[in-house]
Amino acid sequence: MLNEFGEEAQERLLRAHALVIGAGGLGSAALMYLAASGVGHITLCDGDRVDLTNLQRQIVHRLESLGQPKAQSAAATLATLNPEIAIEPLEERAGPERLAALARGADVILDCSDNFATRHALNRACVAARRPLVSGAGIRFDGQVTVFDLRLPDSPCYHCLFAESAEASEERCAVMGVFAPLVGIIGTLQAAEAIKLLSGIGETLSGRLLLFDALASRWHEVRFARDPHCVVCGERRAAAA
Repeated sequence: MLNEFGEEAQERLLRAHALVIGAGGLGSAALMYLAASGVGHITLCDGDRVDLTNLQRQIVHRLESLGQPKAQSAAATLATLNPEIAIEPLEERAGPERLAALARGADVILDCSDNFATRHALNRACVAARRPLVSGAGIRFDGQVTVFDLRLPDSPCYHCLFAESAEASEERCAVMGVFAPLVGIIGTLQAAEAIKLLSGIGETLSGRLLLFDALASRWHEVRFARDPHCVVCGERRAAAA
């Protein structure tokens, strides 16, 4: 019924492969909308197990899933939403080489992780494979979401925006706390951006970072460009030239 989203767009979704790293708060919302929207192949990667403290924000998991691997728990829920798609759960904490291999096999990658090491490793994998990366994060009442469409020669990468640093602090929900609906809002936006990328409709958040203050219910947009001296994407593009 959407003029912008016809049968061809739906067929592109059915043929598509989405890789989601993390089945926590962000991943829960993103995964459920990707599955319900009909993305034909979803690979989800998470090495944790479901804990009682997860359930207030990680809505893909259920009380009966306590103690189970999050990947398997999420896959079971997604199968009840859409049994006609392929769901591939991976019970692992993927390192750089594994992320590189997974990124090469996907059409779009969603970063729903909760640590900088994984985010930077996943960014390098997406730069090398030239795959679009949908990045989201949320802590306390603050969330952010953007797209790095690394298929485009002028697209910035995650490192252009957030340079890798040994001094970078690790703020995780398990330690710092998070307003439960915040990760649902950001994760849902990640799904929306991924669906637009896969179906070829609309304008994505490439080059734009959306910041959300859930306490004040305010959105802010920050525009950013590729760093020509970026140590991650600059060298590859220079070599390609």
